[in-house]
Amino acid sequence: MRRPTAAERARTLAYGIAGGALVTAAWEEDPARADPPPPVPAHVTDPAGRPLLLVPADSAAAVALRDEPGPAATLEIADIAPLPLADRLRGRARLRGRLTALEGEELAEAALRLSRLHPRAELLDVRAGRTDEWTVLALEVAEAEICDPWVHAAVEPEAYRAAPPDPFVIVEHRMLTHLDACHGAELAAMVRNRFGPADGDLEVRPLALDRHGLWLRCFAPDSVMPPGRDLYIEFPAPVSDLRGLRRICRRLLVSA
Repeated sequence: MRRPTAAERARTLAYGIAGGALVTAAWEEDPARADPPPPVPAHVTDPAGRPLLLVPADSAAAVALRDEPGPAATLEIADIAPLPLADRLRGRARLRGRLTALEGEELAEAALRLSRLHPRAELLDVRAGRTDEWTVLALEVAEAEICDPWVHAAVEPEAYRAAPPDPFVIVEHRMLTHLDACHGAELAAMVRNRFGPADGDLEVRPLALDRHGLWLRCFAPDSVMPPGRDLYIEFPAPVSDLRGLRRICRRLLVSA
């Protein structure tokens, strides 16, 4: 079964769609700290996979960076399925490294990159150089760790930087929502044809999608099938663009 590598999964989770929280030594040592760590309002990665983090100017991370150069920090990312399922957590990534400040053109470019994925009013001020309330920090990744149902591994920084994110990370939410809303019957028929009949009603909902295939969560209350079983539909070949993805999805649904 083809699956993304650990480095590719780490780059996909770090892309900026999945929510993240930033853990610093200052936060860990604060006796009044909240639990869990504070979420990052918005984050993306630059072309080399370096996370760019929008944070309040008075946040623990920003304060720590003013107090010492390159404080250690960990970006914790949770990959949550877009559909309302009972168990929506699909995996976690941890990116460990050191925070660096951005200034001038680099700060403006980081704010612009963030705004393309997360259009927020605060980024207009940051891009104009007004950082009294909000700022953007960079995390220089020294190690990445990925943990999901398919792989649990540490990723070296060179492998992390060289790996591409999944080409459908931005559209996955929309594709899964469309399949769930409009093609539930075809998905159930496809599961029956590929994996055998199920007694009684069969509910099939899309769980995850990448260039290699489609994960489905199946519910068959009156069957011997375990509740909430996840099944994988592997594409005939990896898909690289949206046109190819639509073509293979139509082919799978018609064959059902």
